[in-house]
Amino acid sequence: MCLRRLRARRLLASAPHVAGIPILIHLPAFSIVMLITWLLLRGARESATANNIMVVIKLMALALFVAVGATHLHTENLTPFAPNGFRGIHQGAAIVFFAYIGFDAISTAAEETRDPQRNLPIGILGGLAICTLIYVIVGFVLTGMVPYKELAVADPLARALELSGFTTVSWIVALGAVVSMSAVLLVFQYGQPRIFFAMGRDGLLPKWAAHLNPITKVPSTTTIITGLFVALWALVGDAGETYDLTNIGTLFAFMLVSIGVLVLRYKEPDRPRPFKVPFEVLPPLTFRTILAPARRCPGR
Repeated sequence: MCLRRLRARRLLASAPHVAGIPILIHLPAFSIVMLITWLLLRGARESATANNIMVVIKLMALALFVAVGATHLHTENLTPFAPNGFRGIHQGAAIVFFAYIGFDAISTAAEETRDPQRNLPIGILGGLAICTLIYVIVGFVLTGMVPYKELAVADPLARALELSGFTTVSWIVALGAVVSMSAVLLVFQYGQPRIFFAMGRDGLLPKWAAHLNPITKVPSTTTIITGLFVALWALVGDAGETYDLTNIGTLFAFMLVSIGVLVLRYKEPDRPRPFKVPFEVLPPLTFRTILAPARRCPGR
């Protein structure tokens, strides 16, 4: 850890400075974002195929980590199980809140999905259940392999394997992590242009935002704008600040959507709502009854 900090200090000291501020650019991040933007411009089918390939590689890397790491678990590393108590769990959950953006982005593909009323809920809820299970298994194996204090690095899975003596497997998992992050970026950049497209179609943005490429049938203009913005930020942005801003934006967006659902139940009570929550206990008119304006009796 101290060696990493020493290298970071040397890098900052050797970088060119403007007004006393070190200027560092991340060319690999910029190149990956632009490559993903180019892929998204080719069409929804091509993007889905590339995403499926990257997801398979990601799952294979995670399966390899679990299979190798499960043979080198040390129970003393799991005691105490929550060394920082509920506060540590809460803070950790807040840091990775941006992980839920992927499930939210699925809803933006409604217009390009066959039978969206059926497939979207299955995709969102099924993906959430599977990913939660994978998170739990990987987290258990990870913290069981090495003490948690050794995992404060950018690549904890590869670091745990390296400390356990699996250098070759560590490189393979690190490569899988690169593919995994690329798949995440693909999903994020797939959803945002379509949100801009819907806003442009509804009049919330200029009409050019609702333009579709006549050949690929994708919102090419908003895809290019989103890709350029993300690429430029990745070129100079700080990772820690990016995580914080993403978490704040995601939480704020989810809050607005939740409020919007309640408002629509009040303003448009007769709007078709085909999706039903499984094992619903309360009657479907509960919210409408609570939020509906009081009706005056005749003659008053």
